[in-house]
Amino acid sequence: MKNNNVLFALFIMIAFTIGSCGNSEDRKDTSAPDFDAKAVLDNASKFFAVLPTEALNPDNELTAEKIALGKVLYYDNKLSKDQTQSCNTCHNIDTYGVDNQPTSMGDNGGLGNRNSPTTFNAALHISQFWDGRNADVEEQAGGPILNPVEMAIPDEAFILNRLKQVPEYVTMFTAAYPNDADPFTYKNLTFAIGAFERTLLTPSAFDKYIAGDITAIDESAQKGLKEFMDAGCTQCHAGALLGGNMLMKFGLFANYWEHTNSSVIDSGKYVVTNAAADMFVFKVPSLRNIEKTGPYFHDGSVNDLGKAIEIMAITQNNKELSVDQVKSIEAFLNTLTGEAPASASF
Repeated sequence: MKNNNVLFALFIMIAFTIGSCGNSEDRKDTSAPDFDAKAVLDNASKFFAVLPTEALNPDNELTAEKIALGKVLYYDNKLSKDQTQSCNTCHNIDTYGVDNQPTSMGDNGGLGNRNSPTTFNAALHISQFWDGRNADVEEQAGGPILNPVEMAIPDEAFILNRLKQVPEYVTMFTAAYPNDADPFTYKNLTFAIGAFERTLLTPSAFDKYIAGDITAIDESAQKGLKEFMDAGCTQCHAGALLGGNMLMKFGLFANYWEHTNSSVIDSGKYVVTNAAADMFVFKVPSLRNIEKTGPYFHDGSVNDLGKAIEIMAITQNNKELSVDQVKSIEAFLNTLTGEAPASASF
């Protein structure tokens, strides 16, 4: 009887072992499903678009002459009172349209109170400056020149008279505005700079991907894109620019300065409007070239992109991302890095 019991137990063990070694295809690990790259692209297509090839303003016709004038003006220190600063000083073409400083130094050596945003793709934004106070790049171009903290030119007549003394500018303004009796106007100056900035578009690998080439970015970036969408980042960072198309309160779920360690609490658009609804409201930045345009936020208070991602998840979506999730999203954001057109540099 004892031997029979032993034989029966042995039979049960063999049968269980054989059964457990059955067709593994019937027992896939459902806790770690295969990555569905096509589903990610299909979902992404609902939120994002290919970067436009042009940034047009019907009130500012883009001509070769006007763009050439705007380019020279953009690089010229004569646009600042003591001739120490140009547009390119704070919005350096060689460093993705920024100076990589928390805030920028003005003509007299003083610092501004907000980070200099990139001029790359800015012509496609809904508005300009962190508080959205200017409608377009043409209007924006005139602000810093007359700002006492920035380029410190005392008035429009001062800069126009200075430029009129330069033979090259006499030729270029006349060529850019051939139908104007006096081409030396402040509007013409700012429209020329705006025309040049409208050429600063930077398509990247992500554009090929969103156009349907699933191989344009690697799987790690695609997984980061999925994390980005799953975390709710597309509520603000969508469209062709992944941002730049709306203003939003910074700190929906937490005071931003408690996470950025900002030295000054900036009230955002409220400074311009004094409207309670605009307290801590800022333009949502485009994420194009974000890998290259730090430090981050309106005051340049955060140097690390991963930290910025973490802060945004907490303050805007009330979510704590894991280290792996942050790294994954960062891998996706790196695919948004493009290059300025070669014609933008001298």
